[in-house]
Amino acid sequence: MSSSTSNEEYTPPKVWKYESSEGSKFSMNRPTAGPRFEKELPVGKHPIQLHSMATPNGQKVTIMLEELLAAGHDAEYDAYPIKIMEEDQFGSGFVAINPNSKVPAMSVSQEGKEPLRIFESGSILLYLAERFNAFLPADKRTETLNWLFWQMGSAPYVGGGFGHFYQYANVKNKYAIDRFTMETKRQLDVLNRQLEHNKYMVGDEYTIADIAIYPWYGWLVLGQGYGDAATFLNVEEDYPHVIRWAKMIEARPAVQRGSIVNKFWGDNEDAQLLERHSADDFQKTTAPQP
Repeated sequence: MSSSTSNEEYTPPKVWKYESSEGSKFSMNRPTAGPRFEKELPVGKHPIQLHSMATPNGQKVTIMLEELLAAGHDAEYDAYPIKIMEEDQFGSGFVAINPNSKVPAMSVSQEGKEPLRIFESGSILLYLAERFNAFLPADKRTETLNWLFWQMGSAPYVGGGFGHFYQYANVKNKYAIDRFTMETKRQLDVLNRQLEHNKYMVGDEYTIADIAIYPWYGWLVLGQGYGDAATFLNVEEDYPHVIRWAKMIEARPAVQRGSIVNKFWGDNEDAQLLERHSADDFQKTTAPQP
């Protein structure tokens, strides 16, 4: 395990064996799934129950829900925090909703049936778009889904690849940083070319593609993630159309509200909302009021 953070040449064994990283910030990682302890999830009064954290994937869903509410849809929800560094995601109640133990996860009550479980942020966005007939235009459905699934397949290279090795790894590995920097910049160039001739990702209409992509790539080019990564990636010079788009999305009041739901860290406590059960909860924050 330790050799994976070293620049020394590594010869893999014939059969890989797990070595505990107890005491490190990555000690929660194991090669097995399933619950690690019994813990029931809280249940609120609304049909939609969200269990999440304001990571980019979590923000996709809370932004979507706030956008639905802002557009007049009956999308009220209860949002409870999952503190991944405290390993809440391995509790039995959460694993029952998402066997992959990743945020976000959502359950929706159904009359006379067991609640519907929905996991994977892209699946949740698609479910909500179809349920409320919003942010997924019929005439651009396929193109919107192209970009939704592009984001789902691409972002792990940004977060688990570039972000991990550039910002979080204990030892800076040039090969790994170069590998994932190249891919991150290639992805940003894909976006920059698409946004050069489009207001939003699929033209003039705001869709779930924008909602999915913004928390990862908007956050990055606006200098809000991975330390000085925006400078390292030379975003101001190389990706002006992505920056223009990101600033436009960032200015939306529903985006500002959704971005802080289930957030419980950072220096600005006024930009945090641990739980969300009604629009009144935002009165405790600096987010624009609904």
